[in-house]
Amino acid sequence: MTTTAPSPTPAALTPDHASPAGPDVDGLRLDERVAARYADLPPQERRGADVLLEHFGDLATYSAAELAALAGVSKATMSRLFRSLGFDDFTQVREHLRRLRGHGLPVTLAAAPDLDAHADADGVAVRAAVAALAVHLDAVADLLAHAPRVVVVGLRNSYPVALHLRQQLMQVRPHVTLLPQPGQSWSEDVVDLSPQDAVVLVAFRRRPPGVRALAERLRAAGTPVVLLADPTARALAAHATWWVECPVQARGAFDSYAAASSVVAALADAVLARRGRTGEQRVTAIDSAYRTLGEVEAR
Repeated sequence: MTTTAPSPTPAALTPDHASPAGPDVDGLRLDERVAARYADLPPQERRGADVLLEHFGDLATYSAAELAALAGVSKATMSRLFRSLGFDDFTQVREHLRRLRGHGLPVTLAAAPDLDAHADADGVAVRAAVAALAVHLDAVADLLAHAPRVVVVGLRNSYPVALHLRQQLMQVRPHVTLLPQPGQSWSEDVVDLSPQDAVVLVAFRRRPPGVRALAERLRAAGTPVVLLADPTARALAAHATWWVECPVQARGAFDSYAAASSVVAALADAVLARRGRTGEQRVTAIDSAYRTLGEVEAR
């Protein structure tokens, strides 16, 4: 299986050694290195390169000897291939894959899923995120309960979390907007935001570059920003009023948003409590509308 994705930041992925003669591959992903060097590889190394591409998504679960067997070549040939691609050995290939995974690229690092370990890792992440929320809960909940307008922003894999948060807040209070709308930009919606409004910026890793520009503009305008993001957002957090750090690193190939979902639930609960009777009346009115319009199953 071949995994394709935008190339992560080159400086974070470059091994600390010089690459052999041929096209410069420093800073490239493994699959990009294969593409750059493929035409110059001997036939046997090409067979090994084909196997690397075929198993790119779960490459770290194999040993160098197993890859050689899959390619029908010797271990020495695979070693030469790794050097041709700019690595000293397969250990550096594994480290390269771990770095890719650390940047959010779906790469399998374990031979088989360990569901107990997966659940344990999610539990640790949820506790860490809830602890991060607790530090700012009073201020953030007060802001989201009473600001005239709340804008929730989320792109790519952050969008589902932003959508869920918007839906929960809408149960509790009016004037909650989700950005961007499908096929639309956000400039028209953020240009009028004031210091009295509130923005929740959901920005998990593999963020589009425009997210930073948005955060900078909001800070310049004095609009309070609550940042929900993973640890890779430290630089972005400098432009936020509050940062709730939600780990997403999981045991498997894909990120887990269990911690983010838990934060959304806790935050919505806190906002409801601060809305008091007004919030409860809104919940009741919405439930009545659900039943009248037949939008949810009858109890």
